[in-house]
Amino acid sequence: MGLVEILKQNLAIEPDLQNFTEFVLKSVSDLGGNVFAATIAVLGLLERLRYAGAALGNPIPVSLALRDRQLIVHWGQGEQAKIVTLTKMPAPDRIAELRTFMGNSVALVDPEILLQRNIDMKRHFDEMRANAEMELELLQQSLKRRQNELQETQYLAETDALTGLYNRRAFDVRLRQIFLHTMRQKSSPVSLLFIDLDHFKQVNDEFGHQVGDQHLVKMADVLRKVIREDVDFAFRFGGDEFAVVIYADYPQACDKAKQVLEMMSHRVSIGVSTINKDTADELLLEEFVRSADSSLYEAKRLGRGQAQINQCPTQRTGACAVDCPGMVC
Repeated sequence: MGLVEILKQNLAIEPDLQNFTEFVLKSVSDLGGNVFAATIAVLGLLERLRYAGAALGNPIPVSLALRDRQLIVHWGQGEQAKIVTLTKMPAPDRIAELRTFMGNSVALVDPEILLQRNIDMKRHFDEMRANAEMELELLQQSLKRRQNELQETQYLAETDALTGLYNRRAFDVRLRQIFLHTMRQKSSPVSLLFIDLDHFKQVNDEFGHQVGDQHLVKMADVLRKVIREDVDFAFRFGGDEFAVVIYADYPQACDKAKQVLEMMSHRVSIGVSTINKDTADELLLEEFVRSADSSLYEAKRLGRGQAQINQCPTQRTGACAVDCPGMVC
């Protein structure tokens, strides 16, 4: 004879567990097994079932089955416990009679127990839902704090403390991203402006560092007014050196440079370089930066207080320099 299931029951509350153990012992007795030996086994079974979560409001399906001459209890993911080994195999009609009795017994459990089971199971599910909602809320709060901390850390790492502009670290990262995207897509031009405050050391020496700081802050405010928020970027390298990256071709870049010159009373020097759809594909980021830096150096060489525009760095050498309309170059 193979496996014969005698009893199947869900253990949700303590009375279910007690009833099940009584059913197991009755089965041992009716089938001619050793009840004393079975009692010892059932005590161990109770401990294992409670450890598995039985009688805590969460139904655990269990079954009592006869396999050859062994009575075995199964539950969970393949868990089982042997209750007793019968001395001889019971007659089939005796097993059938016991199965019928057990099925009726489980179906006719005391209504009060059924009511208590429903109450305890509802409490269990309500507690589980409340705990899950609380854990989710705590997780969301923790995630929000971590996001805020990360944003604050990133802001501090990328921001110049005095002016509030992006710093050199942010410049290196963002310019590379913008350059690579522009050279790959060629969908919109990009201009790079390098800006130096003219004779800034002299301002510090004559009027003190507090006035010098005010001059730097004014420069930052001017750049914020000139660029488009959340589109273009302004940076302070440190000292009196600034940079601006704008999504614009050289006429617009020239106009931005002119605005900066006027708002800073022509006390700055500006170098500009632009890449667009006509820029050679082999242009390197370092060459783009060097082009703007060379334009800045040329503006200083020609007397400061002006801008020099490098319209088209399309070749490795010999890039063309173009004057800004209406500006002293």
